[in-house]
Amino acid sequence: MTHIIAPAKLTLSLKVTGVREDGFHFIDAEMVSLQLHDVLTITEGETGMSVSGTFADGVPTDNNNLVLRALQLAGKTAHIHIEKHIPHGGGLGGGSSDAAAVLRWAGYTDLVAASRLGADIAFCIHGGHARVTGIGEILEPLPYVSRHITLVVPPFGVATPAVYAAFDSLTVSHDGPNDLEPAAIAVEPRLAIWRDRIREASGQTPVLAGSGATWWLDGVHPRIHEALSEATVVVTQTRPV
Repeated sequence: MTHIIAPAKLTLSLKVTGVREDGFHFIDAEMVSLQLHDVLTITEGETGMSVSGTFADGVPTDNNNLVLRALQLAGKTAHIHIEKHIPHGGGLGGGSSDAAAVLRWAGYTDLVAASRLGADIAFCIHGGHARVTGIGEILEPLPYVSRHITLVVPPFGVATPAVYAAFDSLTVSHDGPNDLEPAAIAVEPRLAIWRDRIREASGQTPVLAGSGATWWLDGVHPRIHEALSEATVVVTQTRPV
């Protein structure tokens, strides 16, 4: 039995630079690992999985889960239990980080194949702080910078494939750090309401985490919990490799 930590991933900036013929999007992103993490318990034997924890609801336990697909990719069998602390469907790479933890455990190092499984998995295998390009498989390590981050997770999720599909159909440009923000709002208009509420409560304009639905702010904002009581608010820090 092995216990492995799977840190959340935060995309500080994301530019979509093109689309491959197979539909995968080229990106140029800056990503960091966070202290917020899931815990995986891996027991060698028959393949299966279970989930518990704060954000266990809605997490699939069949082949729709990247963890089981990562096991298949690595040619391993095991039972995996996930203690889920990273919000599901929040754009924080929880599923990718869980899959990456399995690949680390299996000694799997093919980042190109891992990125085909999920664009964030290659970064999550290495973690830390990096510039991420290609379809997610090209990593350029960056110096570790310690910083506090406040995450605001609304009471709904956003489907990443739907956001990228909307991005491909939009013609408007976006000057912010995350190219996917207008597309995510087009898919889920409530995101704009939450953005405005967070800005009013904190005095700072939040940035969408990946394809959403989490918004993030630099620093610690102690009063935000009361103003946004329906949301899950997590104050965390960046995590070195």
